[in-house]
Amino acid sequence: MTVEEQSVSGEPSPAPAKSGMKLRWMVAILVLTFLFVMMPFLFWQATWFGKPLDVGQLQAALADSQHPREIQHALSQIADRILAPDEPTRVSARQFYPAVTRIAETGTPELRLTAAWVMGQDNTVPEFHDHLLQLLRDGSPMVRRNAALSLVRFGDAAGRDEIRSLLAPYSMPSPYAGTLETRLKSGDAVNPGTLLGHIRAAAGIAGQGSGEAAVPGKGTAEEERELRADVPGTINRWLITDNTAAAQGQPIVLIDPSPSEVFEALRALYLIGEPQDLASVEVFLHGGDAVPANVREQAQATATAIRARQ
Repeated sequence: MTVEEQSVSGEPSPAPAKSGMKLRWMVAILVLTFLFVMMPFLFWQATWFGKPLDVGQLQAALADSQHPREIQHALSQIADRILAPDEPTRVSARQFYPAVTRIAETGTPELRLTAAWVMGQDNTVPEFHDHLLQLLRDGSPMVRRNAALSLVRFGDAAGRDEIRSLLAPYSMPSPYAGTLETRLKSGDAVNPGTLLGHIRAAAGIAGQGSGEAAVPGKGTAEEERELRADVPGTINRWLITDNTAAAQGQPIVLIDPSPSEVFEALRALYLIGEPQDLASVEVFLHGGDAVPANVREQAQATATAIRARQ
């Protein structure tokens, strides 16, 4: 349509686009694109333990008692140094060994289990061997398991019973006394820390589970505490029904082992297994499709190795 035609028709011609508006849109699109790229990277950098740390950063992280994740990152980096192909890097890890044993003694359960794993990476250190033997008596099942597996690298079968227990369902005890309120059901997968339900009890009674004194006259008040999984796996079944009373320490839920833990246990028993372990090992030869192929193959290799030692 020409200018003359526009005048005749009475229709206004569209206003030309402003260059400033185009520029603002272009900048906005570029910023959004940058954020879409950078946010996953920043999240990955904040959570990935593979980010290299120099000596100063390792020392600072190991001393950072307010941020356990920083300590876990440092422990992971120490393990990487122990396993490094070049001798100078492996030697540089040794300066941090006292911190590793200190964490094994005083850290949280999550830090103790990581320290137990790190100590298994260097089987030439007598102090590591001694601390791993102590961790076999730890209150956390995950710490005991890591300690038992790490001891195998020292040629020590002291944790064989703990390793064999990885092949069977775990009977989890109630950490508190009170009424059970379940959240998950049979067949649900869990990891350490997964919320299984709650334990509800009179406030004075619930305190007894954590070493607190019962408070007279407060039996009517109720306290609800979280019940979280001790180990990874799949819920086999609840051992007591929902909304029934549980005593502190009473087994309340049966958790089938995770395939990864079964695999690690079978690898360990390949080296230290004895004839009485065969029945537990061979369970994983006849599970059909429910047993992952790598677990079934390792079970076969482990059974063969045990028989060869008879």
